[in-house]
Amino acid sequence: MKYVSDTDKMKVALEQAKLAYDKDEIPVGAALFNEKDELIAANHNRREIDQDPTAHAELLVLKAASKEYKTWRLEGTTIAVTLEPDPMCAGAIVNARVKRLIYSTPNEKSGSAFTLYNIPQDKRLNHYTDITDGVLREESEELLTSFFENKR
Repeated sequence: MKYVSDTDKMKVALEQAKLAYDKDEIPVGAALFNEKDELIAANHNRREIDQDPTAHAELLVLKAASKEYKTWRLEGTTIAVTLEPDPMCAGAIVNARVKRLIYSTPNEKSGSAFTLYNIPQDKRLNHYTDITDGVLREESEELLTSFFENKR
């Protein structure tokens, strides 16, 4: 199946975020697509499930794709994420040579793809990632807001 539009790609990530919500994880989902707009990998935050501080949705899909393709160079790929990546995930996206980053919601506390930093487009680094933000923002924000309201 092809996921041609940014909205189609983000819907896959949003479905993953909903799975995370149902598992009492912070509802962030990610999906990685190849140059032909085919899904390579999709996952959600699993920090609580795996008891792993690095089990962010972005890292999980990058690891799965690297394993499948037997290379860490994921050139030509597009990653869709429901929340702007933090420094760890933004750095991994750059290091994996991801071509495009699409995200829904700005991350006011640790956003590193524009809000606080812009790691994917830092000219001092050896790779540049195109960024599109705001895709299905309202849906993602509603999920995050609901999750944290239920925690209070």
